[in-house]
Amino acid sequence: MRTSVLVHSNSSNILIDAPPELRLQCIKNNVTKLDAVLITHAHADHIFGLDDIRRFNIVQRMDMPIYGTASTLDTIRNVFSYVFNGERDSGGFKPRFSLNVIHGSVKIGNLSVAPIEAIHGDGQVTGYRFEKFAYITDVNDIPAESLEKLRGLDVLVLGALRYIPHAKHFSIEQALSIVEKLRPHKAYFTHMCHDIEHEEANRKLPSGVEFAFDGLMIEV
Repeated sequence: MRTSVLVHSNSSNILIDAPPELRLQCIKNNVTKLDAVLITHAHADHIFGLDDIRRFNIVQRMDMPIYGTASTLDTIRNVFSYVFNGERDSGGFKPRFSLNVIHGSVKIGNLSVAPIEAIHGDGQVTGYRFEKFAYITDVNDIPAESLEKLRGLDVLVLGALRYIPHAKHFSIEQALSIVEKLRPHKAYFTHMCHDIEHEEANRKLPSGVEFAFDGLMIEV
């Protein structure tokens, strides 16, 4: 399934990205409550599951807070124009969003989250840091200022597409270079393509670095 993560602390559940398989992921992992959704960027594999937020709207009786950059939220408005057309929906047939531009650290439930800006080809991607945990995917460059914001981590989840260089994603070698610079206690690579044979590739990684997998649970 495509890349996403649920950050849980006590009673708070924060989702990062909503891939097309969101409904299936929530059923499989028994996710019955969400407090907010953070979006890294507005490519299809990261937002096309947002329509399935409507079930959480109904059960929780609330509009779902969605956080992202102004550009990301503008794309969401365009892609999901039927949500924002002003037409009344009394049957729960379309999701309800509360869109929030994220400029700096915000408190959601009992969790504090800070955005980390990075580069994804000719566009921008937003990573997110929760105290000692950070998540940043679909990235091919991290500016020096953002690297400083990623120091002192216990766990870093980082996008690493494949061994061969790519114009918009870190290769495995490039991702390992970032891990070497930041030296988190543990690093997980995510958003791999079909070139990565999981078990074999995992054995080639240095100590403290692993490829993530569907359903992986990490305690921080």
